[in-house]
Amino acid sequence: MNDDVWIGIDLGTQSVRVMAVTGAGEVAGAAGRTLTSSRDGSRHEQDPEQWWRELAAAAREALAGVRPGRVRGVAVDATSGTILLTDAAGRPLTPGLMYDDRRAAGEVARADEAGAEVWARLGYRRMQAAWALPKLLWLLREHPGLPSGARLAHQNDFVNRRLVGHEVATDLSNALKTGVDLVREEWPAAVLDTLGVPATLLPDVVRPGSTLGAVCAEAAGLTGIPEGTPVIAGTTDGCAAQLGAGATRVGSWNTVLGTTLVLKGVSRELIHDPLGVVYSHRAPSGDWLPGGASSTGAGVLAREFAGRDLDDLSRRAASRQGLTATTYPLVSPGERFPFNAPRAEGFTLGTPADDVERYAAVLRGAAFVERLCFDYLDLLGAPVDGEIILTGGATRSDYWNRLRADVLGRPVTLRENAEPALGMAVLAASTGGQAPDGMIRTRSVVDPRPDHGLGEAYLRFVEELAGRGWLPAHAAAHARERTSR
Repeated sequence: MNDDVWIGIDLGTQSVRVMAVTGAGEVAGAAGRTLTSSRDGSRHEQDPEQWWRELAAAAREALAGVRPGRVRGVAVDATSGTILLTDAAGRPLTPGLMYDDRRAAGEVARADEAGAEVWARLGYRRMQAAWALPKLLWLLREHPGLPSGARLAHQNDFVNRRLVGHEVATDLSNALKTGVDLVREEWPAAVLDTLGVPATLLPDVVRPGSTLGAVCAEAAGLTGIPEGTPVIAGTTDGCAAQLGAGATRVGSWNTVLGTTLVLKGVSRELIHDPLGVVYSHRAPSGDWLPGGASSTGAGVLAREFAGRDLDDLSRRAASRQGLTATTYPLVSPGERFPFNAPRAEGFTLGTPADDVERYAAVLRGAAFVERLCFDYLDLLGAPVDGEIILTGGATRSDYWNRLRADVLGRPVTLRENAEPALGMAVLAASTGGQAPDGMIRTRSVVDPRPDHGLGEAYLRFVEELAGRGWLPAHAAAHARERTSR
């Protein structure tokens, strides 16, 4: 299998990325194309036809040097909650409403009331304005009198249909925010009927990793993907990144620190969260993928240290002793995980002496939030004793990697490559079994220092969050208890 090639396609917000990866983890070809958006206040749209055009162009470039006989499968991930309506032939009837389009805020209460029992059973309890089901209700209100054969399509459904040349099922992962019942693996028909969603509008649902069909002749001519190549049901971009990181065993976690912080792990049982900040996707194996997204992250660095050499600041911080300030790094008001606090704002404990300490304070605060996420997941009963894999732009800083290992008190693994497109290549290669181990490569493992002395500073940070009324008392108490073990 080392010479075989699987194609992973990451259909994101700003670009589409195509990778051809061998069983040995070598990138046989890769290319990307830019996508454009139309934004105005709560509106965020894209042209679905551009998704297809740029995907085809990127695929042709990525596969230019790959012998067709080596290609064994292709899978596509997409942004979670992005949807549109299509006609019977798969042509768009509406723009693509992107993952953060919030025009459907007025539909959330109706969706919550109709599906309260189902949402509670699935562990997330309530919908959010940017989720796909409220957006579907908004689209149906804005576009009455749809033609016969009209269908709901998630972002990757649209391009998967173009790849195979006929109607396709959607995957459970992308359908989560549209209200699919992940336990029964079907649409909650009674709920959707109450909401006025026609059953004929909904695609079939399958697990990620299922075969949807094969690349048709027309798509092969446009993309360069060989005709007959199996098209595998993909997942959301966040789950794709988790697969690319290799966080697939129960108890393992992928923590992605870039502009924001996202944690995704694997559990045998569905995790229920009374705060609604943790929700779970369904893994191809049938296990659960709990996770959450914080509003903290490295985005503050771009604002506060624009134009600065961050590598130099990291080196200088690493050589300093006695750095004690801590910043809670929020780019804009509001926190989503590990607690829900719409009015939360960034703050700094202590007074940084200079830019080096100001920089280190941001990194320390993000590491503390990451630790608090794990403390909260432990409180919910999620298994957190497995491998912790760090990915995202923050892993370029050796100083930050060491700090995060120290704060977590655990070894952390760094991968050579963990982008979502790789995760889709891994998923395509896993069909009918397990992907070759060599597809995911480890760069290094960072061990924590036993004498880092960060425990008291972490608890002071936790107390500050609780004192401001953002972190629930029981979550703060569990963080204290877990730190004292």
